[in-house]
Amino acid sequence: MSHTAAIDAVWEMFRETNRMSQEAFRMSQETDRKLQETDRLIQEVSRQMRETDRQMRETDRKLDRLGDRLGEFVEGLVAPACESLFAQRGIPVHKVSRRVKARLPGGRLMEIDLLVVNTDAVSLVEVKSKLSVEDVREHLDRLGVFKEFFPEYADKRVCGAVAGMVIEENVCRFAIHQGLFVIEQAGDTLRMANDDAFVPRFW
Repeated sequence: MSHTAAIDAVWEMFRETNRMSQEAFRMSQETDRKLQETDRLIQEVSRQMRETDRQMRETDRKLDRLGDRLGEFVEGLVAPACESLFAQRGIPVHKVSRRVKARLPGGRLMEIDLLVVNTDAVSLVEVKSKLSVEDVREHLDRLGVFKEFFPEYADKRVCGAVAGMVIEENVCRFAIHQGLFVIEQAGDTLRMANDDAFVPRFW
């Protein structure tokens, strides 16, 4: 190879190396741009997720408030009907109290939707817009420890009732089988779903 050819080969090698270096630099810049774009997208997705989470929490709060208002509305319908409904079953009513609460050590809390009281008996009424079997079970548990939370009623007979605007037939049967009064909607009024032969369970 002549001296001139060798020099040309060296220059060609330098040019190729420079081209490859420039291409590598361009690719590095492109990679960096893509990484920055990815980071921006991740930050945007994270922001959207935080916003979605905030909106879901706000929706949950609104639903809770709506549920509370609906519960209060149903209680407002059931409370005045208790006097006549229980009187028809031989349980005269002297007082109906709403949202009665008691606390015990250890953070234990009991809340009763409606407390129906007369001289020798007390009835705890659990009120739901739609009553479920689980609601009935929880109310039975509540009845079992009622006198522990309210020792002032220790000498009284305690019975239970559940009420709802919507009560499916299987839930109604279950509650009655457990010895509870069932107050249900019948057209524009409320009635006891229990038949005349029903004998309530007392605690």
